[in-house]
Amino acid sequence: MKSPIRFLRSLRTEAAVLGVALASCAALALTAPPAHADAQLCEQYGSAVIQDRYVVQNNRWGIAEEQCLDVTANGFDLTRADGSVPTNGAPKSYPSVFNGCHYTNCSPGTRLPAQLSSIDRAPSSISYRYVDNAVYDAAYDIWLDPTPRTDGVNSTEIMIWFNRVGPVQPIGSPTGHVTIGGRDWEVWTGNNGGNDVISFLAPSAIDSWSFDVMDFVDETVTRGMAQPDWYLTSVQAGFEPWQGGAGLAVSSFSSAVETRSGAGGPA
Repeated sequence: MKSPIRFLRSLRTEAAVLGVALASCAALALTAPPAHADAQLCEQYGSAVIQDRYVVQNNRWGIAEEQCLDVTANGFDLTRADGSVPTNGAPKSYPSVFNGCHYTNCSPGTRLPAQLSSIDRAPSSISYRYVDNAVYDAAYDIWLDPTPRTDGVNSTEIMIWFNRVGPVQPIGSPTGHVTIGGRDWEVWTGNNGGNDVISFLAPSAIDSWSFDVMDFVDETVTRGMAQPDWYLTSVQAGFEPWQGGAGLAVSSFSSAVETRSGAGGPA
């Protein structure tokens, strides 16, 4: 069932990378100034711009051991992923690429935040590369908030699990199934102590897909976990590893936001 808002919305630039500023020591601190593709990111919160429109981030927030990304023209390769954490707790990190804003780090030219009721479509596409010798999920992370914030933690987090390997599960508990984008999804809802979380789990691995992010946002509104006057602040895609993870990759990513006033955000 669609929510009412559905009816309201019809470098590679050559440059020598001299370095990335030192990342903050705290998970909620400012991210390092972006480098540009092609680059290697090993700083805890190091980031780089790709296609002059998206940001790749190392985002190693949950572990002290080393993690490194090779930033590519269209995504990233996870080349080093040391250490592990218990599978019944939070993951080590969320290496990812995004359109929008993440803790004041906003992607170039983004039109996010955008009010949900003004959005016609939010098309996105992804191509993942998986490994078998690790414990992880491959997931989109979509953030919603009552205010057009570009910093801090949002009120509601939508996770779309394209794959999971090992004994890990989403936050909360299962609440049924729903068909979105012609696919069946198991729905989990809960709270992580800082924000509400709704997760959509694919029954089997999805290597690549093009879809409308707003289909998942609509379902979230229908379930009362967001409102039409809230804001979409970022669309992110990457991995949550618990154990290992070297070899994982986002081969390509795109995200756009089309509003009633015209196409917005990166195409």
